[in-house]
Amino acid sequence: MRRLVSFFVLFSIAFSIAAQKNEVILTIEGQQFTKDEFVRIYKKNNSTLLEDSDKKTPEGYMDLFINFRLKVIEAENLKYDTIPSFINELASYRKELAAPYLTDVSYNEQQVEDTYQRMKTEVRASHILVGIPGNQTPDDTLQAFNKIMEIRSEILGGMDFRDAARKYSEDPSAKSNMGDLGYFSAFQMVYPFEEAAFSTNVGEISMPVRSNFGYHILKVVDKRDARGELKVAHIMKSFPPETDNTIMKKLRSEIDSIYKQLKNGVDFAELAKKYSDDKSSAANGGELAWFSSGRMITDFAEPAFALQNDGDISEPIVTQYGYHIIKRLAYRPVKSFEDLKPEIERRIKNDPARSVYSKTAFIAKLKKEYGFQVNENNFNNLKNNTSVLNENNSEEMSEELFVADNIKYNLNSFISFVKNQYPTLKEIESGNLSMYFNNWVEKELTDYEDSKLEEKYPDFRYLMQEYHDGILLFNISDEKIWSYASKDSAGLEEYYNSHKGKYLWGERFKGTIIRCRDIETRNEVDNYFSDGLTVQEIRDIVNKESDRVVIEEGIWEENSNAIINYYVWDGEKPDGFDDMLEYIRGDMVKPEAKLLNEARGLYLSDYQVFLEEKWVKQLRSKYDIKVNRKLLKSIKSES
Repeated sequence: MRRLVSFFVLFSIAFSIAAQKNEVILTIEGQQFTKDEFVRIYKKNNSTLLEDSDKKTPEGYMDLFINFRLKVIEAENLKYDTIPSFINELASYRKELAAPYLTDVSYNEQQVEDTYQRMKTEVRASHILVGIPGNQTPDDTLQAFNKIMEIRSEILGGMDFRDAARKYSEDPSAKSNMGDLGYFSAFQMVYPFEEAAFSTNVGEISMPVRSNFGYHILKVVDKRDARGELKVAHIMKSFPPETDNTIMKKLRSEIDSIYKQLKNGVDFAELAKKYSDDKSSAANGGELAWFSSGRMITDFAEPAFALQNDGDISEPIVTQYGYHIIKRLAYRPVKSFEDLKPEIERRIKNDPARSVYSKTAFIAKLKKEYGFQVNENNFNNLKNNTSVLNENNSEEMSEELFVADNIKYNLNSFISFVKNQYPTLKEIESGNLSMYFNNWVEKELTDYEDSKLEEKYPDFRYLMQEYHDGILLFNISDEKIWSYASKDSAGLEEYYNSHKGKYLWGERFKGTIIRCRDIETRNEVDNYFSDGLTVQEIRDIVNKESDRVVIEEGIWEENSNAIINYYVWDGEKPDGFDDMLEYIRGDMVKPEAKLLNEARGLYLSDYQVFLEEKWVKQLRSKYDIKVNRKLLKSIKSES
């Protein structure tokens, strides 16, 4: 009796723990979501946020979780998950995600440690590429190899690598960067390329390296300790390629003016919001995501990493994208081996070129796990009578050939496999039967294992659910909000009229900037303005024989133009400026609302938020929602 009582006590405790672990925290229209599921998603989302201030409490996150679940349920009820494009996209994700689970991956501790040492090192290398077409033939491969070897011989014979890259490389960027790839570390290049870079000494030219792109040769320029990661903010004045000197001078003047304000103590974030052309970061005070020097273009990374202390600000620098001022916000060194080891192992496992794959070992493991047994009697009978495989038999052939996980696989299935996989095969002979049989066994066991991935591996199941829900969420949000808002010009116009004045121009100067060649020209231009001639008429008269005056018309905000800033807002006098020959005419314009075409992106973004809030409100009214508040309060906040 005591043993029986003890059993029931232990059973009750175990049942109570299991029930508590899977307690329902949210119910939407009868569909239940457990505490475990909520906590997992809550922790995962909080861990990906860059700033602690963005992190939410469980109670705060529950509203987001409900909104997310409502949208997915609505998509399912509208049959979005039956659309062929959704089914195909999800299947593609699953195939990619399943691949590492459907083979045996081997790597040793030494490989993990070696990879970590590479993550602590940065290599700067240049390369020359000779591509190989996708439908390559052996002749294509040989021709490419011979060509890259000839280029290498020219370089070893004295030709400058940079010149060779510009002349021969089939990497399109080589025309501008002469093959220079900047600094990189482990996992930042395809593995064969990485292997060659870390194995070649500084100053040496590698032997040809084959990648998916073709053949490369590398010249290693430098190796140094990895510098960790930086978090910075920047203010950018962008310019497209081949911008003319007049615009470049104007932008340089603007960035210099912004820099002077920073030196005078004006807040960096406020200036970034107001003036930066990088709109994706400007709204957040210019902040960029964490980056290593290998993840950022060299012209930006070098001055960024040269900043010594958090809060330091660079002088204006120039990259291929524009002028920048950089502010260092935070720095973190390369993580320890213990911290990075799980990530390194995962990335090795998911990189076919880096790890050693063995289908044979994988199938052997499955055979053992599922108690694989061949029906020797039936298999020997088949060996002695392979004609059944070569005939068009319509009758069911149920003879068992093997068993795995108590599932019987019969002759009829084997025949179907052979005909599908080898449609041109005319006849199977007894001597090669085992090869086809083994291929069939491999396929059946792999397919069976594939079907059980969600059941066997919780992480796989969670990721597939995330993919499933994420695709549905994107598709329905695009239809209900994003694409809809972009096409709904009448709705956007109505929203603008209801919120007109939300986005204002500051006080601006409206008029002209006039640059005269000499004082006589200035006097002549002033007389024409006094006579009431238009700008175009003055240009036509004064510049009839030669360009004596440049007149620029526009509306300018404070700090958007150095000359306007000097005359209107008492800014510093621009370098090389002659106030006798360069002056302005015009008037101040009071703050006024931006027109829809002047702030379309801002109003469109707001309209999308408005549509989403309206939609979520409708969904919350449509579906019955119940939250277990007591259970929710038992969850600890993520710091």
